[in-house]
Amino acid sequence: MNIRILYVEDELSLGKIVKESLQRRGFEVIMESDGDKVLPLFKELRPSVCVLDVMLPNKDGFEVAEEIRAIDPQVPILFLTAKTQTADLVKGFTLGGNDYIRKPFSMEELIVRIDNVLRFQEKMPAPPSDHIKIGRFKFYTSRQVLTNGKEEVKLSYKESELLKLLYEHRNGIIDRKSILDLLWGHDSFFNSRNLDVYITRLRVRLKEDDNLQILTIKGIGYRFVLG
Repeated sequence: MNIRILYVEDELSLGKIVKESLQRRGFEVIMESDGDKVLPLFKELRPSVCVLDVMLPNKDGFEVAEEIRAIDPQVPILFLTAKTQTADLVKGFTLGGNDYIRKPFSMEELIVRIDNVLRFQEKMPAPPSDHIKIGRFKFYTSRQVLTNGKEEVKLSYKESELLKLLYEHRNGIIDRKSILDLLWGHDSFFNSRNLDVYITRLRVRLKEDDNLQILTIKGIGYRFVLG
């Protein structure tokens, strides 16, 4: 399978090294340095994975990711950044990032993370139709929209993926490590805290229907109860 990478980096000397290293390992790499030019390129190329530097001219990597997610909720997105603030990491995941790599990084780390997000994407169960009936709600998976018939709520990418995963294991138990591995690629402390945040958000989204519960099974994981 030919893996096409859309690589967005404005440090041209670094970009040249990374691009050539990935190409030597068999990846097809298209590189861009201007945030404004990424979306048209994405629409034309439909890459297998996007690797986005956060600090870009004209439009930063977060804005670019948000635009990509609006037209493709599934393509894996990896952020490259020199930033270390937790708020920046949370923002990246909220906008639909699958993984975060801090600069400086090794090529081995980048390749492993690319392989991971592609592998976990393949494991994600496909929904049976465009929408799922969940209690009083309809969940439109492709648009990442949850509606009760009166109003619509636009879910973030991670919220949407987590809700799909809980629904696939409804009335059973899914352990935390499996969720973290599937949605974030690894079960670090930081990712575990993010999962807690998204579980809380989904509970709030679904609280209108008393028959729906996301139960915490202490020391194991969660059970999504559909009454």
